[in-house]
Amino acid sequence: MAEQQKTLLILERYMPYRLSIVSNKVSSIVAQTYKDKFALSITEWRIMAVLGEYPGASADEISLKTQIEKSLISRAIGNLLKRKLVVRNVARDDKRRSEVTLSKAGYEVYAEIVPLSLQYEKELLDCLSSEEQTMFSDVIERLYEHAQTL
Repeated sequence: MAEQQKTLLILERYMPYRLSIVSNKVSSIVAQTYKDKFALSITEWRIMAVLGEYPGASADEISLKTQIEKSLISRAIGNLLKRKLVVRNVARDDKRRSEVTLSKAGYEVYAEIVPLSLQYEKELLDCLSSEEQTMFSDVIERLYEHAQTL
C-alpha cells in the first residue's frame, strides 16, 4: 500500500501568516514612536485614531473598527480616561450607550502622532511605485471586503 502523501504548509509562504507578520512588524515600529514619546500602547493609539475620525464612538463601535476584543478596548479606554486623553459621556439618544471622545489633551497627542504615522506610511511605501501603491491599496481593500463575506 502506497504511503499517503502529506500536505505541507510552508508557513513563510502562507498569505495569512505573511500579512500578520508584516502587520505586526509595521505596527511595532510605529508603536515604538508613540510608546516612547507618549506612553501609549498599540491598542490605546488605535482607539485614539478611531476617535479622531469618529468622535463619540462607543466601545462596541471602536471594537468593530479596530477588530480588537471588547475587553481589551474597555481596559485601554479606562487607561486613557485616567490619563485624561479621552472623555466618556452618556449618549443623548440612548442612555444605555456611552460615547467616547478625545479630550483637548487627547487631540493634542493625536495631532502630534498623525503626521508621524503618515510619514512612516510614506517611507514604508516608498519601495513601491505610484502605480504599485495604488494597486496594493486596491488589493488590500478587495481582500478586506472579501474576508467580510467568509
